[in-house]
Amino acid sequence: MILTLVGVSNGTLHESARRARGTGADILLRPPGSSALSSVSSAPMSDRLLTVLSTESHVTLVTGTIVQPLELFDTITGIDMDQFARMSGGFRFLQGGPPVHDNDMIVDDPYAREKHLQVGSTLTLINHDWHVSGIYEPGKLARICVKLDALQRFTNNQNRLSQIYLKLDDPNRAQAVVDTLRAKMPGYQIYTMEYFTSLLSVSSLGLLRNFTYVVIGIAMIVGFIVVFMAMYTAVLERTREIGILKAVGSSSGLILGILLRETLLLSILGTALGILMTYFTQWLMQHVVPNSLTQETVYWWWPIAGAIAIVGALFGAIVPGIKAVQQDATEALSYE
Repeated sequence: MILTLVGVSNGTLHESARRARGTGADILLRPPGSSALSSVSSAPMSDRLLTVLSTESHVTLVTGTIVQPLELFDTITGIDMDQFARMSGGFRFLQGGPPVHDNDMIVDDPYAREKHLQVGSTLTLINHDWHVSGIYEPGKLARICVKLDALQRFTNNQNRLSQIYLKLDDPNRAQAVVDTLRAKMPGYQIYTMEYFTSLLSVSSLGLLRNFTYVVIGIAMIVGFIVVFMAMYTAVLERTREIGILKAVGSSSGLILGILLRETLLLSILGTALGILMTYFTQWLMQHVVPNSLTQETVYWWWPIAGAIAIVGALFGAIVPGIKAVQQDATEALSYE
């Protein structure tokens, strides 16, 4: 449970960062009142900013997008296909091609598998029927893209934008250009793409980090209770065996050691099984229940999860172990 949660959290955030880098932009500009990690769900900026920004020093290309939220984490993004292709190198299509008509849309491969879409499929979003004209490799800006002017018109946001991307003649000048733009455009949220993508991590999202820690705490409590009940039952079932060991001179330390070694072995085997099961959940998410979430294998969490499992199991075995060593040999031998 711990490794799957961590894998999905890291995988989904890293996929978002990869899509942001896939724009090919050096600077991201967001409207006032937003933040680096907030979801842009409106279009408060005028597209006349594109002309203004294109005159700035070292800026070679400017393009804007409009983002319309859908269900859960999904959004539909309107882009200028030609400008975006110049900035990012364009989409690499697995099927079909770019949108031609206003009701055409393109989706990335994970979203197509999740929704069982093919080129020619029809999908209803924001009360409009869209025709899937192409399916592209993931890692480019968004999972669902349509023509910018079409989405602006369908959402009554003509000449409005949600985000603006800038490409420079020298990426090393990005921070200097950001500082200049912040001085000229106070209130606007302006970031280098390097800084923006660095924020897309679990450690930067306090709510997600706290949620992960809560789940880890619950996993430890559940593991402790399960091991405690299992070992307590095992001690009761082995009362006569423990009495025989005591009768032949076995020390309390030896009996306690036997129980703790058994617990340790089972927890190690359980940890290995848990790691293997994370690969099974990855396979399920990719092939049986396709969805837009991405699960990574976070190797450095293996020893952490293993330590949590082992420590929780040993703590769960301590009380039953103490009960075992405190048993009277005569009473234990007469136990039925």
